[in-house]
Amino acid sequence: ISHLDLMRLFQRSFQRAGLPLEHSQGFNPRPMVSIALPMSVGVESSCELLDFDLTGEIPSKAEIAQRLNDALVPGVRVLEVYEQGRKVRDLAWLHAQVDLEYDKGVPREAQEQIRQLFARQSLPVEKKGKNGPSDQDIIPLLHTLDLRRSDDNTICLDTVVSAQNPALNPMQLAKAVEKYLPDLAFDFAKSRRLEVYDKDMQIFR
Repeated sequence: ISHLDLMRLFQRSFQRAGLPLEHSQGFNPRPMVSIALPMSVGVESSCELLDFDLTGEIPSKAEIAQRLNDALVPGVRVLEVYEQGRKVRDLAWLHAQVDLEYDKGVPREAQEQIRQLFARQSLPVEKKGKNGPSDQDIIPLLHTLDLRRSDDNTICLDTVVSAQNPALNPMQLAKAVEKYLPDLAFDFAKSRRLEVYDKDMQIFR
């Protein structure tokens, strides 16, 4: 689902859970809830960070998590509630996996060719932005990249990429394979987020 739909989902879940959110001041008050690093549609994640402020008597962290999970839809779960989160500006790296799926099996030497592709000094890939498409060199935004075969039909790109300023969407790696290695065109690609880190590669919370 889209980022805006995910925001609406949580706002309504807080209401159903009987956890009143604080609202901003002004002519058009808005609930004080936000999600760092908005996801693209279709991306799976187990490390999203939601920031919120409650009014009135505050339940325990465990009770907040339980009440929200009771109010949420299947597939969206609160893993942990904690206080005094760090500033989002300290978030630097994103650990993700991108699966390239081949219906007829992974082509011979595909892993080595893909590995050589990402060993280049520069790798421009088209990125769509608010001001239209532009080329983004993804190599400077890659912290680590490991390739392995998950099964006979899937190559997994396990990567740590820049999370912001500028950010690299891990699906850009799949686009790079599609652009520069057309003989290795995959039938389907999917991405999932696993963890986020600060600049020192410490888990960000």
